[in-house]
Parts: sequence; C-alpha cells; structure tokens
Amino acid sequence: MTSIFAEALGEDFARLSPMMQKRFGVGLGAGYACVGTGVMSRIRRGPWWVVPFLQLGRLRNILIADVGENVPFTIENFPYRDPLGRETVTFVREYRVRRRPSRFDATMILHDGRVVDYLGTHQHLAVDLELSVGDDGSLHLVSGAQRFYEGPLIGFRFPMLFSGRARLHEWFDDQEGVYRIRMEVHNAVLGFLFGYEGSFRCEFPEAADAPERLKPVRHENRV
Repeated sequence: MTSIFAEALGEDFARLSPMMQKRFGVGLGAGYACVGTGVMSRIRRGPWWVVPFLQLGRLRNILIADVGENVPFTIENFPYRDPLGRETVTFVREYRVRRRPSRFDATMILHDGRVVDYLGTHQHLAVDLELSVGDDGSLHLVSGAQRFYEGPLIGFRFPMLFSGRARLHEWFDDQEGVYRIRMEVHNAVLGFLFGYEGSFRCEFPEAADAPERLKPVRHENRV
C-alpha cells in the first residue's frame, strides 16, 4: 500500500525530495504518522471586511481569524480508516496566538485518483486538491472545486466568486534541516483573504490509527 499522496501524484511522487517523500508518505501501509512543531513567522489576513467571513469559518475549525508573528503551531498527520472504510489522513493544525489555541481541521481521502480535502469538524466542505511537484522537489497544492454538505441537503458547488482558492508551497530546507511552508487564500473579487508562512520540524511516530481528538465529529460519505 502507498500513501494517498503517492497514489495521486503517481510517478511524480519520486520527484519530491526524500524528506518530502517521508512527510507525505504517511499512510496505513507505511505504519507511521507525522507530527510537526514549529513557528509561523507571520499569519495575516486581508482587509477588515474579510473578518466576518473568517469568523464564520472559525466556528467549525474551517478558517483561522487570528493574526500574529512568530506564532507557535503544530500539525498532526495521522492515518486511519474511517467508518466508511476509506483510508484517511488527518491534517489538524493548532496556532497559539492566544491562550486558547485556534484550530484548523482537515481530513484527506483519495477518490478517483485525486485527493479530496474535507474541512472542518463535521466535514462540511469537500475540496478537490491539485498536486504538483516543483523542480526543487517541493510540493505545490492548489484548491479546486468546493462542495458544501449539511444533513440531507444535496451538496452544492461553491461558486469561486464567493469562495477562496488556496495555494500552498511546502519544501524541505536541507541547509537548516526544517520544513518550510507558505500558503495564501485569494478571492476573485476581494483579493487576499488569509495566509501564513513558517517552518517546522517533524517526528514520525509509529501509527496505525489516529487519536479520537483528531477525528471529525461526523464523517461525510459524499465527495
């Protein structure tokens, strides 16, 4: 068994730098997790009118409304099999801007050869991810189509006019021995909404399941 990222990237997975392969090789077949600890050198957001949008997403750990510099954070990637039988990897981040950390919840699965990112505590939002590998062995991620699910309602696609497109760049700095990450979310009309950049180190503990505290409250069967 290979990781969901290796499956999605195919032959390009081997073009990732060795430490990036290690990080995104997390899976049930590999038998380990990835726990990163580091500092966001900067977390920022757009103009004041984007704050209500960010605060709304904060209610279900979908967006972060806080800003700051040199913010301690953790990211926990644990593999597990969800109640629907799908191999899933957690991407749970905590940012300690204030006494009570802000948390961003995401869980990822593989569907029809692509990675689908469920956002939030209840997997309300399903986002298609476009993955590619840079010439320097870095990973590039761009969010694509987004679908909202709640109860019996049929999922509807968010028009990108009313949503944001995330662009993430992550790589391993061999000289400093750290992972580096940069992410920005932009809206076609409002422009820049949210972004961060920072660095972290990782440990790779053995794992065949994820702690319950990292799993969503509800698993959505629609993709």
